[in-house]
Amino acid sequence: MTLIGMLHHRKDPINAKKAYAFAIVAKGEGIDFFYFTPGKVDLKKKVILGMAYEKGKWVERKYSYPDVIYNASAPVNDKMAKITHELSKIIPFTSHSVGDKLTVYNKVNQAKKFTQYLIPTSKLTSYKVLLDMVERYKKIIVKPLSGHKGAGIFFVEKTDNYYDISKNEQKLKLSENQLIEFIESQISEGTYLVQKFITCKIKSGNVYDFRLHVQKDGNGNWVITSIYPRIGRKGSVVSNLGNGGYTCFTDIFLKQEFSDNYYNIQKHLEQFALQFSNHFESLYEDVLFDELGLDVGLDKENKLWLFEVNWRPGTPITSNGELNVVKNMIQYARYLANKSKQD
Repeated sequence: MTLIGMLHHRKDPINAKKAYAFAIVAKGEGIDFFYFTPGKVDLKKKVILGMAYEKGKWVERKYSYPDVIYNASAPVNDKMAKITHELSKIIPFTSHSVGDKLTVYNKVNQAKKFTQYLIPTSKLTSYKVLLDMVERYKKIIVKPLSGHKGAGIFFVEKTDNYYDISKNEQKLKLSENQLIEFIESQISEGTYLVQKFITCKIKSGNVYDFRLHVQKDGNGNWVITSIYPRIGRKGSVVSNLGNGGYTCFTDIFLKQEFSDNYYNIQKHLEQFALQFSNHFESLYEDVLFDELGLDVGLDKENKLWLFEVNWRPGTPITSNGELNVVKNMIQYARYLANKSKQD
């Protein structure tokens, strides 16, 4: 019987997302499952003090190393990182990082097959890079290299001899010298990317994008877990749900926004999700991804643009979203364990 270990930095599984769902689904799939933290691993004896869900509560049990590890969160200190690294050398992990935004962009761009979906992007190494992008595209978006959930994003648009800045609901009008000073202060605090701004709005004027959530199934193949729109609140320049955005049923949204063309749009999104995921994984040597969250948008000509690739996309905001995610993950973990035994 396959033994899956869920590795998390939180000591109590009650405080870890999906731990309970994993325990219940694993039992239904006939798979042994336990929860553990790096601090409960004995590297010398190769045993782990884990937590099993039994009769309505979590109880501590001693386990030999599992067949596969679902690494649900990143280590939060050097000691955890060292233990996690040692485990990863001998036990297959389900989740692997895709790298930062620039790594993803460069890999897809160099492979050429999907470059038509890439937004023109440059690393913000100096204010000259930004000024050049603004001259070419009039409006641009600046993102932290490793940011998430829309944090740290701001927009720059040239109007006459001034530059309009939108950041954190604040709006500034700067001269070129003021803009240079602003950009240099941003660069000094972190690493950023600058991109052409792609306008994706619904009929009401709200910005939006689509989250395409894909996972591996029990046969190691990519499947679509969910596709749903993320709509920004009125006046917002980002569609992220964490910034007051919302979602709705995909079929209703597509019919409302694309009328008779809704079916073609739906199929286009589905085909892109699967074709891109297969291609994207092929760009990484000796790495198998378990799930991806692809953020895409459609401009006014319905051309699809790839905004971002996420390797820990979270739970879909859809009915049965968590259950579907966990079921796919459990079945894929079993596939990965069996594959590892055969290799």
